[in-house]
Amino acid sequence: MRTKSERHTTKSRVRAPRRLLLLCLLAVFALLAASCTGDTDSDADGGAAPATTAPADDDMADDDMADDDMADDDMADDDMADDDMADDAPTAPVTQGPGGEEAVASSEITLSDDEIAQVQAGSHTAALLWHTAGAFTDAVSQGARDAFAELGIEVIAETNASFDAAQQANDVETVMAQNPDIIISLAIGPDAGAAAFRPATEAGVQLVFLSNVPQGYVHGEDYVGIVTDDLAAMGITAANLLGEALGGEGEVGFIFHDAAYYVTNQRDQAFKSWIEINYPGIEIVAEQGLADPAAAEEIAAALLTRHPDLDGIYAPWSAGPADGVLAALRAAGASDVAVVTMDLDTNVSLDLVEGGNIVGIAADEAYNLGRTMAFEGAYGLLGKAAPAFVVVPAIGVTADNIVDAYRQSLAAEPPKEVLDALGN
Repeated sequence: MRTKSERHTTKSRVRAPRRLLLLCLLAVFALLAASCTGDTDSDADGGAAPATTAPADDDMADDDMADDDMADDDMADDDMADDDMADDAPTAPVTQGPGGEEAVASSEITLSDDEIAQVQAGSHTAALLWHTAGAFTDAVSQGARDAFAELGIEVIAETNASFDAAQQANDVETVMAQNPDIIISLAIGPDAGAAAFRPATEAGVQLVFLSNVPQGYVHGEDYVGIVTDDLAAMGITAANLLGEALGGEGEVGFIFHDAAYYVTNQRDQAFKSWIEINYPGIEIVAEQGLADPAAAEEIAAALLTRHPDLDGIYAPWSAGPADGVLAALRAAGASDVAVVTMDLDTNVSLDLVEGGNIVGIAADEAYNLGRTMAFEGAYGLLGKAAPAFVVVPAIGVTADNIVDAYRQSLAAEPPKEVLDALGN
């Protein structure tokens, strides 16, 4: 395939003979005109005969037309060059849902005063069926509880399945005995989730899912909507944090989640793409998939062995993968290797504020996730169509803004260890 410069040179070569031919024709016209008017050159008034001016004017017109043609050619060439540049320009990563759904910002999920009053008058109930426990889930839960309180909806149950699909199915069955109007949850596995939540769909419960959707479930029929992170923004944020920490130069290792899960897959790919697009001085010299979070330390140690001059590492999330990477770096005495990861967690936050290897964390607005899910549940009660796929913003966390980031993301203060390290 020819390069843009080769294509431009070819166009110039094609254009040159055409211009030469045009100039030759103009010269012939001029000679013919002169021979036709030679007998009138000594007319009584001594002036030029009218016939001698017309060809001259035609010559000027021809020149103008030639100039216009050349200008048009140049403009066409420029347009083609612009098109080539546009075609070659890399595109920024964009978040999509598990089925390719277009992402809609959480700020779009709103209710009018009349709609809120209508929900409040309904004496509705809700259940929160979580996949696990922890700071993130606590924040999502608190956001949902606060929103439900504003809407006059009573939370009648909250469960933790500990990532056990059978336990989640049990939780659904138990909660259904209380006839909730709304259930918000993260389905553990698409196939197991499809069976687990079927009693709720058959009973007409308004289902809102965090990140995952059960296999075969239809938006607007089986569930109200999906809410998750702005996945591309998370990856882009992590890339910017590492790029800035390295001053735009260096060699990095890329540890990605080696599983078919669109959430981590899109975050990882967005990081890689954004580094390649915006940081030409940074080279990803090693890539390694991570299926088991417990293997992160071994993977990071191997990266350091093969690339002792490594300047940075990307870990796909904090609790587990980033912990393992930090352990490997400490064992190797590699205190100068910068690390970025996803999600706020005590260990990585403490390393960040203490000036360790962690140079930045990409976080989401977990509390806002819960609020948005609760409001979507109200959409279902009202029969109001909700977008299929909604995302909350990403936050770039550094040692300078970590307190505010915790408040924005988790609606909580940082852990005591982190505050103590900050001197607060």
